[in-house]
Amino acid sequence: MAFSGNYMCTSFKQQLLQAKHDFTNSSGDTFKLAMYTNSASFDAATTAYTTSNEISGTGYSAGGGTLTNVTPTTSGTTALTDFADLTFSSSTLTARGALIYNTTTGSGSGTTDTIVVLDFGSDKSSSAGDFTIVFPTADASNAIIRIA
Repeated sequence: MAFSGNYMCTSFKQQLLQAKHDFTNSSGDTFKLAMYTNSASFDAATTAYTTSNEISGTGYSAGGGTLTNVTPTTSGTTALTDFADLTFSSSTLTARGALIYNTTTGSGSGTTDTIVVLDFGSDKSSSAGDFTIVFPTADASNAIIRIA
């Protein structure tokens, strides 16, 4: 098993302090979600998108899908942001996990800087149907990206 949990990438934490990522909905950076087989090996030290062990299949293109940002907010003492659910329509594919990464260079970020590693817990598949990544509730306890 190559995936071993969900991680906020360490390089992303440093890049936040360098102001290299903008999650604002309509004017922020572009983020993508790429999916991988169980042969991929990612952890918190992952720094860049790679095509190595990226899945292939009907309804999926290399590099993954573009995410829709949810403008950052706060709840109590926690800052958080999220993405709208992402659907790969009419797809036939199998994935074990994913990377979210920034594709915008104007912000000072590289074109493949990773944000988080997502472990699906087991292989997930679709067969000539929709494959949907459902993001958790955007609140202080569950948002995909939160800083407490």
